[in-house]
Amino acid sequence: MSSLKDLQDLIQEKYGIEPSALDPSASIRGAGLDSLALVEFLFAVEDRFGISLPEQQTEIDTLAELATLVDGLRATQKA
Repeated sequence: MSSLKDLQDLIQEKYGIEPSALDPSASIRGAGLDSLALVEFLFAVEDRFGISLPEQQTEIDTLAELATLVDGLRATQKA
């Protein structure tokens, strides 16, 4: 199951951005998150899902990319 909905809910919880306003394939920065907010969001993602994102996390630009990464890391942990 994709973590996309959980990520959208987390953005709403932290920044008040409605999930319906978030296009999964559009830049997260376009949703109003600056670089600092994005880093804080990624830390929140790690906490929420109990994962550690790799160093190249700064290359993540869309929620769809982030969901794919989170799903892969969660699947690896379960294996």
